[in-house]
Amino acid sequence: MNHSVSLKHLHTFGIAVTAKEYVAFSDEKMLQSLTPVSAPYLVLGGGSNLLFTKDYKGLILHNKIQGIDCVEEDEKSVLLRIGGGVVWHELVLWVLEKGYGGIENLSLIPGSVGAAPVQNIGAYGVEIKDVFDRLEAVHLQTGKIETFSKKACDFGYRDSVFKRQLKGQYCICRVWLRLSKKARINTSYGVINDVLAQADLPLTIQSVSKAVIQIRQRKLPDPATLGNSGSFFKNPIISLSKFSTLKLQFPDMPFYPVGDKSVKLAAGWIIDKLGWKGYRKGDAGVHRHQALVLVNYGNAKGMEIWNLAKAIQASVFDVFGVVLETEVNIL
Repeated sequence: MNHSVSLKHLHTFGIAVTAKEYVAFSDEKMLQSLTPVSAPYLVLGGGSNLLFTKDYKGLILHNKIQGIDCVEEDEKSVLLRIGGGVVWHELVLWVLEKGYGGIENLSLIPGSVGAAPVQNIGAYGVEIKDVFDRLEAVHLQTGKIETFSKKACDFGYRDSVFKRQLKGQYCICRVWLRLSKKARINTSYGVINDVLAQADLPLTIQSVSKAVIQIRQRKLPDPATLGNSGSFFKNPIISLSKFSTLKLQFPDMPFYPVGDKSVKLAAGWIIDKLGWKGYRKGDAGVHRHQALVLVNYGNAKGMEIWNLAKAIQASVFDVFGVVLETEVNIL
């Protein structure tokens, strides 16, 4: 176990903070040997969904469990078991090389496999729950390995039981995903079709992945060169009646139906409408190409970025009457 460890290069916002204690583990037995874990503690994967507003006064448990194994296969699908420390995009590239479909729309999402179910990561009409089978997690007090089915994970929009009732209680060590051998291509988000048409690419899972990568690289900054955590806010879901009222005031407002009684709004459009895109104060700012992304231009403090986020939330509520929730965990 290491003490007073810098976390600057272990999370994508690149905030200069330290952890009181730090340990990396590469298998379940090593993690179990640390239990029961004394609070405060934090399980860290790729560090792509965190904003540290101050030094962390507890223990960082860094998930480094590797491995991608095919444990079941038939004519139509494969069942993969993946270590929680595997980089998510490296998994996407691996399955594309094998010709397995289902997560191509989730290309280039930062972070690790173990963190993906916690957030129920999603993009361009696909969520991890669509291919999820089960996971194994270590209870950080008892050291017991427990299996969670899809139902037990209780997935929601960028949400799961691990962000609510079980928050902080488990470390996800292995994830099972069932992927298709016969492509079920999802281009429900028209922008993917636009890119495919412009590049004259065939309709394959590999070309969909290339289109998604191109879109993300065009819209989102690379954390290696500009500190950020991707989409900072969730797209808000509101009632159909409230949306009808807003639509009268903002006729060009984009929306996506969610069932019969709800509508999902584009948070980026809302923030941009209020003039926040490209805003900068010191080294904390809003990305000039994507209003949904808050950035660290080099030496921003976490609290400066958090204060900016709260100012955006307040202005959105004042004008639209809509509450913007964060995707990013604030520490």
